Amino acid sequence: MPDAFYEVLPEGRFAATSATVGPWGPSLSHGSPPAALLLRAIERAFPRDDVRVGRITYDFFGPVPVAEISVSTEMVRPGARIELSQARLSAQGKTGMEASVWRIAVAPGRVPEVADAREVPKVPGPQAQRLFVDVPSFGYGEALDWRFVEGAFDKTGPATVYSRPRIPLIAGEETSPLGRLLLMVDSANGISAELHPSRFTFVPVELTVSVRRYPRTEWVGMRAKTTIDPDGVGTTHAELFDEAGYLGTALQTLFVAAR
Repeated sequence: MPDAFYEVLPEGRFAATSATVGPWGPSLSHGSPPAALLLRAIERAFPRDDVRVGRITYDFFGPVPVAEISVSTEMVRPGARIELSQARLSAQGKTGMEASVWRIAVAPGRVPEVADAREVPKVPGPQAQRLFVDVPSFGYGEALDWRFVEGAFDKTGPATVYSRPRIPLIAGEETSPLGRLLLMVDSANGISAELHPSRFTFVPVELTVSVRRYPRTEWVGMRAKTTIDPDGVGTTHAELFDEAGYLGTALQTLFVAAR
């Protein structure tokens, strides 16, 4: 297994390692590692201790290759209380993915808390790493430790899972708490697949993640469910949590077709 998902190159460029490889082919990246990489770019380009990401939306313009990529950032709407920034990933002369990030100024005790009282499941013990049936093992799937509460990669239907990355996003760097969550979230449609991935493709065209707080524990989790219309449009809804409680939601819009 590689030391990290990406190697840093000069001038905002990165080399994707085999840990980014998704289930659709050995030259195509899973969406989660570039999602975490774009967040890292925002965190580094516009450092502030007094804001937190409230919502981050990703648009996928095409497959992200397992290759050298470049990342750029832009402050779209600066502000003391709320700000909107963007990050763009390019590879092989094309824009592959963009992130739009709303960050909100925070202050402890500013308002009364309205808590989510639901209890989250406990992290299961170690499990055998079983990925999709009839789909070759892939680097991204092996780069995370998956612990299913219900469902599994090799079963169809809704699922609940905890995960933690086995390697950092960047070698020698600690992955941020939200980065660890984003290394998992684009798998929501995979863990809750309703169609077999060897016969159908169900690729997200966008991913929206809304969080009211960042993860506080080592393990992060999601409860995901996919619904699909017969005309080929699907959605995956996921409730996000850590060991301390629920923290947000995610939504994927899917292109679905027979292979």
